[in-house]
Amino acid sequence: KTFQREANILATLSHPAIPKIYDFFDWNERAYLVMEYIHGNDLEELLSKTKTLPVEKVIEWSIDLCDVLEYLHNHQPEPIIFRDMKPANVMVDNLGKVRLIDFGIAKTFQPNVKHTMIGTEGYSAPEQYKGNVTPLSDIYSLGATLHHVLTRRDPRLEPPFSFAERPILDFDDHLPPALAAIVEKAVEFESDKRFASCLEMKMALEELRYRPLNMAAGNGSAQSARDKDVSKFFSGELTGQPEPRWKFKTEDEIRCNPIAYRDMAFVGSYDTNMWALHLQNGEMVWKYPTNGGIASSPVIDEENRAVLFGSEDYSFYSVDIRTGRINWSYRTENRIRSTGQVAHGRVFFGSDDGYLYALMNATGRFLWKYDLGSEVQSSPFVTDELIIIGSASGEVAAVDLSGGKRKWGVRAKRAVLSSAYVDPVEEICYFGSSDHHVYAVDANGGYTSWRFRTRGPVISSPTMQDGLLFFGSADGSLYAINAQTSREKWKFTTEKPIVSSPTVYRDAVYIGGTDEYLYCVDIATGKERWKFKTGGPITSKPHVAGDVLLVGSMDQTLYALPLVG
Repeated sequence: KTFQREANILATLSHPAIPKIYDFFDWNERAYLVMEYIHGNDLEELLSKTKTLPVEKVIEWSIDLCDVLEYLHNHQPEPIIFRDMKPANVMVDNLGKVRLIDFGIAKTFQPNVKHTMIGTEGYSAPEQYKGNVTPLSDIYSLGATLHHVLTRRDPRLEPPFSFAERPILDFDDHLPPALAAIVEKAVEFESDKRFASCLEMKMALEELRYRPLNMAAGNGSAQSARDKDVSKFFSGELTGQPEPRWKFKTEDEIRCNPIAYRDMAFVGSYDTNMWALHLQNGEMVWKYPTNGGIASSPVIDEENRAVLFGSEDYSFYSVDIRTGRINWSYRTENRIRSTGQVAHGRVFFGSDDGYLYALMNATGRFLWKYDLGSEVQSSPFVTDELIIIGSASGEVAAVDLSGGKRKWGVRAKRAVLSSAYVDPVEEICYFGSSDHHVYAVDANGGYTSWRFRTRGPVISSPTMQDGLLFFGSADGSLYAINAQTSREKWKFTTEKPIVSSPTVYRDAVYIGGTDEYLYCVDIATGKERWKFKTGGPITSKPHVAGDVLLVGSMDQTLYALPLVG
């Protein structure tokens, strides 16, 4: 009957944290349940094989468990009480996501009806021993599970209902006090002192989660050990993936590239703000609001201690690095999605009004503009004599630095949103196009050296190291080709288009995908070293800042990851 009850309950449920059921049948007087195989480990096993678990990951799991319990408690036509929340019944799959297993004693909830006491000693709520089971009983069991995870003290080996005598921070004073308070409220002896619902508990956890958390504060070596321990047990593709040192959530999608300068990090968001954060811990220093979304990446004007960027409100801004106060702004005739380049005392950028602009970077004084005839969303590459930039018409133009006069131009068959890169030694200019090709042209005369064809538009901007050119394609691949001959050395393929641009650092290439992953790829072999899952597509180019890798995601979050192999 228990087995059949589990099958009947599971058949009515649909939630990412609940295993799918495929079939249920009797054969030779035995009952069989065919269900989704979860590749991973349960929390009890993780506790036995690790010394500590990353706090940020525990918070994430807690939120997901609240979510699935809230789903069960609001199930129609009758709520379902899980009744046996404990580490052994929580699986962590190979993507690092929690899954709830063993619905054998789950039961539909009927108010004012007593049930047989079923559960696990140490995790079950006091009222559960009297047969009075409510959704608040699951909250207690979840709290007991989290208390076990955070303190490493098995409640089955402790006196019953003695959590109040074992404050969490007594076991680990590096834990966030707010997290300890949430868990301790969940395990209150009297049910009316607990959270009123799993939704309320989830909201408290989310408020904690979206504060910038310095994962290494005061305990860097311990955090490093946590990352190493837990990564071993996320078996499968994610083995060894890094845990963020911190992450900062903005109010809308992040599409542009972050940048760091000294002890600060900067990133724009479609919430209309340019955000300045402490590089060490992700705490906000200031934000500067514009009147439009920001897709233009920030650039640093070191001489004038300013951060420069464009906005879809048609304006280009210079803002003081330390205070966030406006230095100057310049208005164009359309949205600005192009990232500026600071060089020779000037800043150069494109606008959707079809022009390349040159301004004095100290004052914003207009110098000249060059008409490309269609939207300019790529970023200029500046040499000692030329500015090279592409446009939506497919034209790539080289313009004289001083007066904005055309020197040469080439035309691809479709839009050039990819930003050019010029090899300073060979003086070859490389850029991608929506016509599926990457082009190599002479930087001085515009003569085409070669074209390399991919199977999708190339929005990604190429970069180069040791004679190899790296770029992504909307065919889902990251390419490494010989910069002189265009011969392919290797290709790393993902499941969805790549529009992010690669960053090369030491012996690895970092690039984001629209499949929501940030990839670390070996520069010599093209083999994946690790990948990190965000909550949205990544169009942002990763940025190396000391021992930290910054990357934005369309899940509205800026991540700071430790640079690991």
